[in-house]
Amino acid sequence: MTRDDEVVPIHQSRIELRPRRQGSFEISLVVALATAAVAASAWAAPGLRGMLGAGLAVLMLAIAITDARDFIIPDALTAGAFALALFNAGMDDNATVLEGVAEAVLRGLALAVVFLMVRAIYRRIRGRQAIGLGDVKLAAVAGAWLDWMMIPVAIEIAAFAALAVYGLRHLTGDQPIRLKQKVPFGLFFAPAIWVCWFVEGALLAPL
Repeated sequence: MTRDDEVVPIHQSRIELRPRRQGSFEISLVVALATAAVAASAWAAPGLRGMLGAGLAVLMLAIAITDARDFIIPDALTAGAFALALFNAGMDDNATVLEGVAEAVLRGLALAVVFLMVRAIYRRIRGRQAIGLGDVKLAAVAGAWLDWMMIPVAIEIAAFAALAVYGLRHLTGDQPIRLKQKVPFGLFFAPAIWVCWFVEGALLAPL
């Protein structure tokens, strides 16, 4: 066996290890974020509400990751989050179960209709889609989980976060800004929904 034959396998093994290490770091980061969000949810709303909030956190994290990677928001994840929202709404102390659920559904439908209108108007003006149907369904989730006052806050957080991230990438030269560039809005909107729920439970509810 020659010396060159000994070097090649070692060189190849080093190249193959880099993606594995990067993948391990990403998995560890996701697990850490999920654990922190679950713990924060339990602290913000002890009991069953905290468990529902923890479920919301995990689902929103899964949506953010999937949308960032594949530009898709799976229906199974939004359906699960919407179902948890109805359970949460049924536990409202200021209304009956039916009233709480009905109000959550009303908010979800109202916000979904608004997103559909924006989608239709943008398509008519620009001739292409700006908002996917997955984002519309995610809007229904936001409406079902959040109070009327917190809904626009979640949208603003998501919009500013998206602008900040893509603006920073442009300034650092990592990616130029293009008018037709696709933006995974769910990457920013999904975490914003949980953040606003957390604010409602941890800061506003005691007031």
